[in-house]
Amino acid sequence: MFKVIKKEGSARRGEFVTVHGTVQTPAFMNVATCGAIKGAVSALDLKNIKCQVQLCNTYHLHLRPGDEKVKQMGGLHKFTRWNGPILTDSGGFQVFSLAKLRNIKEEGVYFNSHIDGRKIFMGPEESMRIQSNLASTIAMAFDECVENPSPYEYTKNSVERTTRWLKRCVTEMKRLNSLDDTINKNQMLFGINQGGIYDDLRVNHMKEIAELNLDGYAIGGLAVGEPAETMYHIIEEVEPFAPKDKIRYLMGVGTPVNILESVARGVDLFDCVMPSRNARHGQLFTWDGVRNINNAKYETDESPIDEHCDCPVCRNFSRAVRCSECDLLFCTTSIFTIILWKLSELSLITAHIWNFTRNIATF
Repeated sequence: MFKVIKKEGSARRGEFVTVHGTVQTPAFMNVATCGAIKGAVSALDLKNIKCQVQLCNTYHLHLRPGDEKVKQMGGLHKFTRWNGPILTDSGGFQVFSLAKLRNIKEEGVYFNSHIDGRKIFMGPEESMRIQSNLASTIAMAFDECVENPSPYEYTKNSVERTTRWLKRCVTEMKRLNSLDDTINKNQMLFGINQGGIYDDLRVNHMKEIAELNLDGYAIGGLAVGEPAETMYHIIEEVEPFAPKDKIRYLMGVGTPVNILESVARGVDLFDCVMPSRNARHGQLFTWDGVRNINNAKYETDESPIDEHCDCPVCRNFSRAVRCSECDLLFCTTSIFTIILWKLSELSLITAHIWNFTRNIATF
């Protein structure tokens, strides 16, 4: 259940209640692709930096260690030792981005594993069953993520197929949640808005899936190479037709500026691998801009890594100390979480949002 607490313009401050805890929104989800974040950040670390939701990847967990094994271990919560909400993506994006050989049919997608080349089939029912085995809090509907730009006619046909797949996901989830051996019988389902960069396809698709009364709605197929202004435009076009009483999730976004721009346009939930990926290369997001901690000029700098950050790393290490990869990741992940935490504290007052955007415009 999602409740809007305060609204300023299109920006929303809300609460999303799940069986595994309540999420204060806007919120940034940390990405634990295979059940763990690269850089050795533990579930306890995530709690310490106020992470609210963990995202795990259906495709990768299906390939290894295998969703059946995760189910035998009691689901992702026991498997990862994370006790808060978990969102699993449907595997659709990875099928279309990693699988070089794939064949899209009405029933689903036939493809070869990017690991060992073995043949795999995944359709709406298979994706729902895998996510049920993982016992995540939130499951994402199986969809096709087209490249941007793609021909209009192909995108239109893809959107229509994605809608048919969504309805099959709804039916299968209801069946799975009723089974005696299902771990999480309260698993939620989010639908995904698609349509490439075409306004009419995006709007019509959101109108259609809004009628299904799902637990939440995502905007997918963006942040895949198109200009940021195009992404913002699509959000503005779609937002008026997204259900007002449902949480909204912008998939795969993004930078601090992307997040703030999208919050101002009515988005509640985000995820991105950028914090951990950049941290592994020593590039830190700070309140004063990007800082490459490997630069020689920091070798004797005793200042905190970020003077405005209160995470454990910034409180205990200077720029001169070559922190472990784990510590750098911890610091960078904190920044993304704190951005949205601060927005909540500011009650999403529009003037503060834009002021904050200006302050971090160098990110």
